[in-house]
Amino acid sequence: MVPARGRRQVFGLSSVAQVVLGRGKAGEHMSICFGFGIGVTLGIHAAGGISGAHLNGAITFTHCILGNLPWRKFPAYLAGQFLGSFTAAAAVFALYYDALHDYSNGNFTVTGPNATASIFSTYPAPHVSLLGSIFTEFLATAMLLLGILVIHDEKNNAALKGTQALLTGILVLGIGLGMGMNTGYALNPSRDLPPRIFTALAGWGIEVFTAGNHWWWVPLAAPTLGSLAGVLVYKLLIDFHNQAPLESEKEKGQLEVETSKL
Repeated sequence: MVPARGRRQVFGLSSVAQVVLGRGKAGEHMSICFGFGIGVTLGIHAAGGISGAHLNGAITFTHCILGNLPWRKFPAYLAGQFLGSFTAAAAVFALYYDALHDYSNGNFTVTGPNATASIFSTYPAPHVSLLGSIFTEFLATAMLLLGILVIHDEKNNAALKGTQALLTGILVLGIGLGMGMNTGYALNPSRDLPPRIFTALAGWGIEVFTAGNHWWWVPLAAPTLGSLAGVLVYKLLIDFHNQAPLESEKEKGQLEVETSKL
């Protein structure tokens, strides 16, 4: 799980680094969205058979609430996610160490014209209020959960076997393209907090926790609530109205097939 979590983050964070440090000449917002989408796809392929691809702490928490995952596994899953994300931040820092120093003259800042902290963690745009940023992360994560559940819904128009990872990556791409401007679409406590801790230790200081009106807690709380809301919407509007055929009906259909062969 740690390598899968780290792979997703390395693709995503390194794409942000190219856009920021290249001053827009080495990519743009769309390339960031593609970076995270590709990272999610590969992460699911890497960890899907091991843990069910639990790359998101909010989703893992939701599965525990629903009884789909034992609570005893939650600490281990969360630790793996956090360790992978922290390691990915360190890897991207090492990869772009020279570029970071060239860009900022060795002065790592959280805000201002040469700010680089946003390479690693999300921060709200100046035009967004605290309430607006909370709603953005809440809605984006609800859409993420709703999309994931639909992709894997065997009772509905489920995705073709083997395409779930790709479609989930496309889902993340779409969320980034449509909902990424306000807050950088964290969607995941495990994606945001570990790199923030890393930047606090690596030279950006405690301001990573105070910037944006102490924004740091929003990517923890809002995605968790959004994840639960996404499941609720799915259950109420889709799952309860799309029950699987009864076993008797299946058996009846099978009997008719066998009879037709006689």
